[in-house]
Amino acid sequence: MFESIKEIIIKIKEDESLRSTLTPESDLINDVGLDSLQMINFILEIEDRFGVEIVYEDLDYNSLLSIERFIDFLNGMEKKIG
Repeated sequence: MFESIKEIIIKIKEDESLRSTLTPESDLINDVGLDSLQMINFILEIEDRFGVEIVYEDLDYNSLLSIERFIDFLNGMEKKIG
């Protein structure tokens, strides 16, 4: 899942250099630098790629502190759905 999210971030940021710098600990806001429009596009890509619908009220700031935490958030969604 990390590699898929990494690819989405590289696409959204249009920055191939992220391929060598992104880690599971990378902060989606401070390290990656997703602005509000990029964040919306990121969420839409995540929904398309993983076939989920993210409820914005369920997405808190802590889930964006690292890619790993975001993955935990997505995995938690699957448990709610399934």
